[in-house]
Amino acid sequence: MNNPSSTLLANRLSTAEFHAAVYELSPTVAVFDCDGTLWSGDAGSSFMKWTIDTGLISREATDWIDGRYRGYKRGEVSELAICGEMVQLYQGLREEEMRRAAKKFFATHIEPNIFPEMLELVTELQRKGVDIWAVSSTCDWVIEEGVQRFKIPANRVLAARVTIKDGLVTETICDVPTDEGKVTSLARVGITTPEAVFGNSVHDAAMLGIAGRAFPVNPSPALAEHSAAEGWPVYYPASVVPIGY
Repeated sequence: MNNPSSTLLANRLSTAEFHAAVYELSPTVAVFDCDGTLWSGDAGSSFMKWTIDTGLISREATDWIDGRYRGYKRGEVSELAICGEMVQLYQGLREEEMRRAAKKFFATHIEPNIFPEMLELVTELQRKGVDIWAVSSTCDWVIEEGVQRFKIPANRVLAARVTIKDGLVTETICDVPTDEGKVTSLARVGITTPEAVFGNSVHDAAMLGIAGRAFPVNPSPALAEHSAAEGWPVYYPASVVPIGY
């Protein structure tokens, strides 16, 4: 990783400063992105690859999503499109099968990467009675499984999801919260001005922008640059502090 600029160095919060800044807000609502924010790594693409490797999906479906994902990496397929297609991929499978797969995947591949500093923060906010929401463009099966570790209930999760009919996954998309879509998804449940929002990606920038205070956590290079322009101090959990800090 490149060394951070002097601008970003001047606007980096320590863990103590980060926690204190959040608690001083005394928020009633706090909104968290998940991948890269509550834990390191991209659970969405990792789950897709894991289900391919374990043979959960057909060869035909594997070839299709592989082509689409390669196009996404080349910039030919949008973030919105690929996030939706990574859920549509499982059409025809039983939802209970997807939940079993998500449970096994998260426990073995993502749970060890949970940021303890973020778990501590969410736990303390819950103790204070704060309404916690998780918003993610990763599929609902993985996110709902993962945020159980944070005691966030499924009815406080806004994630990429498709319609379930007679227990089977369909191709009909219900929601794909990414970019401005995260703001739209929150507005749909009545949240328009949350006091605190946490995110790691430029795809969280719109959601961070509606916050009383934005908290970029483990920011991607694009979000770090955006944060510097907006004057948002950034925070890095200990396991992902960039070289030069």
